[in-house]
Amino acid sequence: MRRNRNVLSVLISLCLCLSLVGCTSSNNSQSASSSSNGKTITIAARDGSHADVINAVKGKFESEYGCKVEVIPLSADDIHTNVIDDAKNAEGKYDIIMIDDPLMPEYIEKKVLLNLTQLGYSDDEDFVEKSRLLGKNPYPLGATYALPFSGNVQLIFYNPDLIDSTDALNSWMGVLSTCENAKAAGKKGYAIRGQAGNPIVSDFLPILWAFGGDLFDENNRVILNSKESRDALDFYCQLYQTGDNYDKDGLVKAINNNEAAIALGWPSWFITGDGASASIAQIPGKVYVISETYATGEIGNWLLGVTTNSKNPDLALELAIYLTSADVQREAIDHGGIPTRKSVFKDPSIIAQYPYFKQIYSGTNNSRVRPRTTKWSEIEVVFGEELVKCIEGTQSVDDTIRNSHKAISELMNE
Repeated sequence: MRRNRNVLSVLISLCLCLSLVGCTSSNNSQSASSSSNGKTITIAARDGSHADVINAVKGKFESEYGCKVEVIPLSADDIHTNVIDDAKNAEGKYDIIMIDDPLMPEYIEKKVLLNLTQLGYSDDEDFVEKSRLLGKNPYPLGATYALPFSGNVQLIFYNPDLIDSTDALNSWMGVLSTCENAKAAGKKGYAIRGQAGNPIVSDFLPILWAFGGDLFDENNRVILNSKESRDALDFYCQLYQTGDNYDKDGLVKAINNNEAAIALGWPSWFITGDGASASIAQIPGKVYVISETYATGEIGNWLLGVTTNSKNPDLALELAIYLTSADVQREAIDHGGIPTRKSVFKDPSIIAQYPYFKQIYSGTNNSRVRPRTTKWSEIEVVFGEELVKCIEGTQSVDDTIRNSHKAISELMNE
């Protein structure tokens, strides 16, 4: 009997301990939530699918932390202007901003972003490496300032009904020949985004790189004034003659509606929760089939960073981690989200449902980062203005390259 009483006593003590542990765990969870009760985290988000994804997946975080997540959809230009202006205020309007990755150096120079490493964040190796490194400063081995939210990478999008053979997409000369055939059949061949600034610069850079040209050398000296650059721009103009100039929405419609054959684009334009609206291929890394192959597709992830003047930086970081987590990325796919995590890209069930993710994953691993400079947004303006003159026929290829080289050099020397 005494032995039974001892056993009973031990069991009661054990239950009490487990109860206390459970209470402590529950209290900690309640404490984290209660400290967030009534708070609002405001996100300056890229309008369209990116803002839609956040609105679709934010509910669980709001419920768990007892807070509100307010998403403000803005164009890329408005995000850039607004967050730089807001960084001058002691208390910011935004807690989290969505970042077009080439703008990272400028945002850090202008003290827009908090150092997340100093805030206690540890790198997550599940992110695709090229995506993860985009959020670091100095690039690619510095501290982490932003987390990869959307795995955009430039790819070729095409209408299969207007393409004779996908083998032709392996070189730029093959692309040109395919587009000339489409034009001869009464369709548009190559659709460009020929608006000054980011659109036309992003559209042209992969071709410049495939021809062996570049804006800068390894020492950040401007090297645009070259034969390779002239050949690339002359070729770009030939492609344009087979097709037409569109804004983003017009370009997507042209490919989807059998109007145009081929365009460069970003997955978030063509992919929704219903799937991809066009066929996808890698951007050619060479001019001819026998040419040297270069990395040409621009990586263009949208990142999430916490502002230096956030009212709730710790909670904002928790939200950024949540929105880029593997579980949330799996949920976001049904709303048009593009993963940035290896575990999501490699999930057999996801690949079975979304086979085009193989192209995005491959494109990301073979992508190229745009020049890391605080002047990038200004470079896009001056370079884009010169490129537009060329495709409109008011300026020669030689003058365009020469004037662009000079304008970019002057910016870098300021």
